[in-house]
Amino acid sequence: MPLNSKIPAGEMAQKWINYKNTCKLVNPANKRSIEVIVIGTGLAGASAAASLGEMGYKVKAFCFQDSARRAHSIAAQGGINAAKNYQNDGDSTFRLFYDTIKGGDYRAREANVYRLAEVSANIIDQCVAQGVPFAREYGGLLSNRSFGGTQVQRTFYAAGQTGQQLLIGAYQALERQIALGNVTMYDRHEMLDVVVIEGKARGVIARDLVSGKLERHFGHAVLLCSGGYGNVFYLSTNAMGSNVTAAWKAHKKGAYFGNPCFTQIHPTCIPVSGDHQSKLTLMSESLRNDGRIWVPKKQNDTRKATDIPEEERDYYLERRYPAFGNLVPRDVASRAAKERCDAGYGVGSSRQAVYLDYAAAIERYGKIECNKQGNHNPPMDLVIKLGKEVVKEKYGNLFDMYEKITGENPYETPMRIYPAVHYTMGGIWVDYELMTSVPGLYALGEANFSDHGANRLGASALMQGLADGYFVIPYTIGNYLADEIRTKAIPTDHPEFVKAEKEVADRIEKLMSIKGTESVESMHKRLGKIMWDKCGMARNATGLKEAITEIRALREEFWKNVRIPGSADSMNTELDKANRVADFMELGELMCMDALEREESCGGHFREESQTEDGEAKRNDEQFMYVAAWEFKGNNQWELHKEALDYEIMHPTQRSYK
Repeated sequence: MPLNSKIPAGEMAQKWINYKNTCKLVNPANKRSIEVIVIGTGLAGASAAASLGEMGYKVKAFCFQDSARRAHSIAAQGGINAAKNYQNDGDSTFRLFYDTIKGGDYRAREANVYRLAEVSANIIDQCVAQGVPFAREYGGLLSNRSFGGTQVQRTFYAAGQTGQQLLIGAYQALERQIALGNVTMYDRHEMLDVVVIEGKARGVIARDLVSGKLERHFGHAVLLCSGGYGNVFYLSTNAMGSNVTAAWKAHKKGAYFGNPCFTQIHPTCIPVSGDHQSKLTLMSESLRNDGRIWVPKKQNDTRKATDIPEEERDYYLERRYPAFGNLVPRDVASRAAKERCDAGYGVGSSRQAVYLDYAAAIERYGKIECNKQGNHNPPMDLVIKLGKEVVKEKYGNLFDMYEKITGENPYETPMRIYPAVHYTMGGIWVDYELMTSVPGLYALGEANFSDHGANRLGASALMQGLADGYFVIPYTIGNYLADEIRTKAIPTDHPEFVKAEKEVADRIEKLMSIKGTESVESMHKRLGKIMWDKCGMARNATGLKEAITEIRALREEFWKNVRIPGSADSMNTELDKANRVADFMELGELMCMDALEREESCGGHFREESQTEDGEAKRNDEQFMYVAAWEFKGNNQWELHKEALDYEIMHPTQRSYK
């Protein structure tokens, strides 16, 4: 069946306006009898639940954390994009749209991205009204900083904790609706299946993670806002609990999975320090505003960074990409760092790191501060002192975090960074209305494949999550629910609810009965190593075929030899983890199949068989200008559907940041 993306007709700038003018509406009295389930309470989930509650729908929100405000959105540090043009530096809706499409290496759907750019300015007004403490200029206007992949300053921020402040804003809106009785909150609950009745999503099966009991919940529509699946690689910047389960259960019930192999590698992460680690820590991309990235010009140089003179340093991003310098997009910066380390120029004990240096920024800011004080010939120690104070004000919590983890003072010596798995651009396939291929089932934020193509620009995740929740779904869901006002709440003793719960219970029982010898953690680690080595930053056909075989063998071993202590009828975090890792095993196989099928390099997905003469990524637009949407057909079996990407405005060209 051909994929219908439901993109409205007409000019690009008018599509969303026309859609809003013509979509169906649900009157307030009818909204009160319609129930909506929201899975996940990060930026997309909290904003959607709060908005729909405010509109009068009966909402049930679920999160597996002990509080809605512990969602992983809090970990976003650097900022949120919006085309406000406060700097008067040439920004516009079109330029944000252009940068996002180009940054995603021409693998995103134009209409969705244009809408995202269009509503971005509203998000900032919404958040300011909620009291989000964005950084401000001396005169009181909101401040902006630069981010990778753009030549304007459009990123709004709150020190290095933007995600946390935005989530608190959305959380307050959500809590207000909970207090008013419009939203019922189920924390410590994990969704373990979608209930589909007569072809439409009509509810979920959830497990109470404290008591272990399975519960059935009805909804006229289900919204998946459950985040990304970067933890398939074991080591990633995601919170340990982040998983693919909600999206994967939806996929197995008929929702197509879009571009599963599109994973973002973030260039500024604290390097791996040994086998003992269970996660990685991100240093915000905002640090590339003022920090300069370099390696020694000499291979295997063991001198301390501060002992290497300026003329013996290779500022390789500034050398290779003069137009953008240290602010090239994430995929370009990540690949360049890997290339330098692989060539023998890496630093630190592992040799798998590059330097991010703030010395020049400290000196520059210090001189500006001295000039403000009328001191035009200041001593260097004063310049450094004042410069450090400015940097502390802008990035202090990030510097403190780095020192806590590494024991090194980044004000005195350069940080060491290396690329790591971060965000996932792949996810559940959705149309323009954010509906999946299952009617009544929606996916928002990082859980869907939309908007970012093969590489997400920094500061666009927060933008997409809030755009989907505050400004898109309130309109598009009405278009569907207007036809559901006569549908009465379906009792949860309906055979499909009973069947779905039994399938979940049987799987849990099967997991608990294995009583093998290997821990869930060690099997997850083994999966992660296969994924990183063979489906990570660089891939080739031979490695991907090997990975598929290895993952199938590991999965078989998992179901025969995993060890889960405790019981299923009480709190059991190992069981929760086993459920999630079992889904990662299946997802890992599909990711490798998708990567094998896509015989081109695009975004951060470097197929070694497809590169330019100077080692850059080489796209193949003639054969691969489409979204790969995979339909689950049974164990180890998927069918590929292709949504062609037709560019009306953008003309795909070889990306250049030189």
